[in-house]
Amino acid sequence: MSYLAKNYNRKKISFNRGKGSFLFSNNGKKYLDFVQGIAVNSLGHAHPKLIKILNKQSKKLWHVSNAFIIPEGEQLAKKIAKKTFADFIMFQNSGAEATEAAIKVAKRYFYSIGKPHKNRILCIKNSFHGRTLAAIYASGSKKMTEGFGPRVVGFDHFKFGDHKDLKKKINKNTAAIMVETIMGESGIKVIPDWCLKGLRRLCDKKKILLILDEVQCGIGRTGDFFAFEKSKIKPDIVPIAKGIGGGFPIGAVLMNKKVASAMTSGTHGSTFGGNPLAMKVGNEVMDIISKKSFLNKVKKHSKYFHNKLIKIKQKYPKIIKEVRGRGFLIGLQVYNDQIGFIKKLMDNRLLTIKASENVIRILPPLNVRKSEIDEAIKILNKVCSTY
Repeated sequence: MSYLAKNYNRKKISFNRGKGSFLFSNNGKKYLDFVQGIAVNSLGHAHPKLIKILNKQSKKLWHVSNAFIIPEGEQLAKKIAKKTFADFIMFQNSGAEATEAAIKVAKRYFYSIGKPHKNRILCIKNSFHGRTLAAIYASGSKKMTEGFGPRVVGFDHFKFGDHKDLKKKINKNTAAIMVETIMGESGIKVIPDWCLKGLRRLCDKKKILLILDEVQCGIGRTGDFFAFEKSKIKPDIVPIAKGIGGGFPIGAVLMNKKVASAMTSGTHGSTFGGNPLAMKVGNEVMDIISKKSFLNKVKKHSKYFHNKLIKIKQKYPKIIKEVRGRGFLIGLQVYNDQIGFIKKLMDNRLLTIKASENVIRILPPLNVRKSEIDEAIKILNKVCSTY
């Protein structure tokens, strides 16, 4: 029997090693992994540069308290700040922790300027911001919050795409609007650039903050370092995680100078956040992904993938309803049983994962090869022809 809690409905399969875009099961089968830990392994499995840097640092220093200066963290923070809108960074361990910290930053900012009543965050109903108590109530999902009362207060919600509802929900207590630039768990729904620009203008007009959750869609996954960059706007706060560690647990909150000024000594902490081992890996990932040539390749290969997927949709219009997403954050919305489709893909050695609205999430590593994309297309065609 398993002594693990039953909070996961795990597939009856396990793996003993991975290499690049592939996983190898304990029974010797090879799978094309287009889940990659849910957009975590941005450079695939067992990337040689990450192995080298991890091994080297593991022989020197793993962990010290944030009571001391951590040079590796200083270095990574500088790289991120130079590449993005951010002036300051707080390192965390996960996306949920980064989101929690982002919420705290927004509330603390208004407290610091003498407006403690501005402490509510406005989010999209049925979004996803993590699994902590505050994060599930920020998501506004009845299913996620069931059994976890009393309600964590401080969150209001508007319907996706309903701009009248959004404006109506802003009041004197609103501190910030927090949205995922591309909604992942909720069905790979892209917030259009014109809408992001509108959110920025609205936040400026109402003198509130804009938080863009890029935990899943950031760090090169769309072909831009951040998904919001295409819209040419600058948010105030951005929580990140997943891809920045390439498989090693790292989260962070990016902040502009204005809001970061409120985070004085003692206002927030993280025991493991920003430890030397994590930071050394993060520096290596950052050096690889932030290169223009790397991001251009992501754009090129993801465009090729999208075009191939659209052709499959056209070929099987009664099976695939819509191809969603941007870059390598892809969703296939199917008409029929999504779970059955995912199982058939797995039976044919292609790993994918579900999202809401009957969407199949496809998340290859950012350095996936064109031949591996072709292999995935071949499997998708085969499953569609027999489904």
